[in-house]
Amino acid sequence: MDLRSKNRINAEFSMSSMTDIIFLLLIFFMLTSNFVTPSGLPVSLPSSKSSDIVMQKISVTITSDLQYFVNDKPVSSEEIEPQLTALLQGTEDGAVVLHVDKSVPVEYLVKVAGIAKSMNASVTLATVPTE
Repeated sequence: MDLRSKNRINAEFSMSSMTDIIFLLLIFFMLTSNFVTPSGLPVSLPSSKSSDIVMQKISVTITSDLQYFVNDKPVSSEEIEPQLTALLQGTEDGAVVLHVDKSVPVEYLVKVAGIAKSMNASVTLATVPTE
C-alpha cells in the first residue's frame, strides 16, 4: 500500500521579484534626492509661513559679512551680472534662488534680484518654514 502524497511541495524561493522591487525603490530614491539641493554655506535664512521647494538651477548666496557666492563659488559684487548672464544664457525659464542672510540689508537683496529679473529669470527667496 503506497501512502505517499503525489503532490510534492517545492521548497525553492525565487528572489527575482524581490530584487525588482528593491531596484525600483533605489531608482525612485535616487531621482527624488536630487530635487532638493541644500546650500552648503552657513546662512541664517529668514522664516515664513509657507516655504515652497523650487528646482534650484542657479543659487546666489549673500552671507552676513556681505560675501557673494554663485552656485557656492565666491564672486565679487561686480562679477555677479556676468556670472548670471553666462549661467542663464540659452535657458528660457531660468530660476534664481536667493539665499540671503536675514541680517543683510535689503538693498543688497534688491540689487541681485534686479539683475536676475533684468535677464527674465524667475527670482525666489529661500526661507525656513515657521513651526
